[in-house]
Amino acid sequence: MLDANLKTQLKAYLDKVTQPIEIVASLNDSAKAQEMLGLLQDIASLSDKITLKTDGDNERKPSFSLNRPGGDISLRFAGLPMGHEFTSLILALLQVGGHPSKTSAETIEQIRAIEGEYNFETYFSLSCQNCPDVVQALNLMAVLNPNIRHVAIDGALFQDEVEKRQIMAVPTIYLNGEVFGQGRMGLEEFLAKLDTNASAREAEKLNAKEAFDVLIVGGGPAGASAAIYAARKGIRTGIAAERFGGQVLDTMAIENFISVQETEGPKLATALEEHIRQYEVDITNLQRATQLVPNTKGGLHQVHFASGAVLKSKTIILATGARYRELNVPGETEYRTRGVAYCPHCDGPLFKGKRVAVVGGGNSGVEAAIDLAGVVAHVTLLTHNTLRADAVLQRKLHSLPNVDVILNAQISEVKGDGKKVNGLSYKDRSSNEFHTIDLEGVFVQIGLLPNTEWLKGTVELSPRGEIIIDDRGQTSLPGIFAAGDVTTVPYKQIVIAVGEGAKASLSAFDHLIRSSAPE
Repeated sequence: MLDANLKTQLKAYLDKVTQPIEIVASLNDSAKAQEMLGLLQDIASLSDKITLKTDGDNERKPSFSLNRPGGDISLRFAGLPMGHEFTSLILALLQVGGHPSKTSAETIEQIRAIEGEYNFETYFSLSCQNCPDVVQALNLMAVLNPNIRHVAIDGALFQDEVEKRQIMAVPTIYLNGEVFGQGRMGLEEFLAKLDTNASAREAEKLNAKEAFDVLIVGGGPAGASAAIYAARKGIRTGIAAERFGGQVLDTMAIENFISVQETEGPKLATALEEHIRQYEVDITNLQRATQLVPNTKGGLHQVHFASGAVLKSKTIILATGARYRELNVPGETEYRTRGVAYCPHCDGPLFKGKRVAVVGGGNSGVEAAIDLAGVVAHVTLLTHNTLRADAVLQRKLHSLPNVDVILNAQISEVKGDGKKVNGLSYKDRSSNEFHTIDLEGVFVQIGLLPNTEWLKGTVELSPRGEIIIDDRGQTSLPGIFAAGDVTTVPYKQIVIAVGEGAKASLSAFDHLIRSSAPE
């Protein structure tokens, strides 16, 4: 199952195991079960601390559990954890085998203190870059607390469950049989939802912090770059983000970040955070900004957060990025995660053999159609005007036999049967005629919206809601700067955001020097 190179790498990890691991497989006669058996036999052969049993009787077949002999860990993979989930398997083996997690001692104690009964089920796809964060967080919690149980389920393999539960987006997380959440979630987010007092405690800690010289709001590429450049100046630097990594976390393939030939969004987000942590930067995650109060007492600016926390700073850099633009048509909200999706890489495998539409004629829309064409039965790409994607992508698109392209289409409604999507209506802008396409999924790829609702009435915004900045990143308010996709800077690209973050940080530093200089 594993090639020689992968076995060598895996053995190096398994040499760190200090406690015995028992793998119990529940198998059937399927080809996937034989693949799973081959994988588990390879793993067991690499460490004398691992034993493999094949007499499991779990109802989900094929699946396997990880435990210590006589232990009380409830952790199971239902499906073959390869692709993005192979790292989840390695981490689970290490943690069950006694290798300490890099998680802070405070967080580990918080997990161990959770009381009650928590039976988690996570539906993932092997192509989903968001799923490993969920799987790894819940696996760790299951290792540390016997009250917490977790099963990671490959939705493509257990299609009967997916159909029964009407799961049309991954990751989808169930807790005690009820939907708990969808989309990327990390350990901090799970603890915030399970430990109801965590948010109040965190807000109290934040309110006690001293004022920063520069506070960056947003943890994407622009925010990360700004934090690094500020910290290198030796000034007191803080960064507060609703979701560290930002939009990059939802980006699959990155092939135009200079000097990095190819990477994935989550990997880049992790690298950005690791780089920031090399400096003395005060990092706060899972804090959604709700209000900017400029020029308060003592000349400090304030940022208020949904948790009730307030952070103060002499200068502020706004780098809150953007989010997926929505169609804003009837049915979109009702059928979100029930056929309406925004991440083809994550959710595409759930539509295997089905008919889908992609809305959007730019690079992201055409790339989505190309990717989906290899999974689904048929793709219809609709765009408001003409295709705007790069020529190489258009040539590839037109070469695919199971893709139709409809130009000049104005989406009017996402249709469904009350449970899931079953059609899409649009108006032909050339003839003004209305048409309906029968399908099971709609992937929306029509660009981004800046995250600036919380800033209305403070800094000056463009008609599109972007923060207006000058060539130094300065906003309409002295001491308040902005960078990245949230601003009026054209061409929303990661490499541009990184440069803009650096520029805004240098401008903030220059402002601090000039405002504190003696007259």
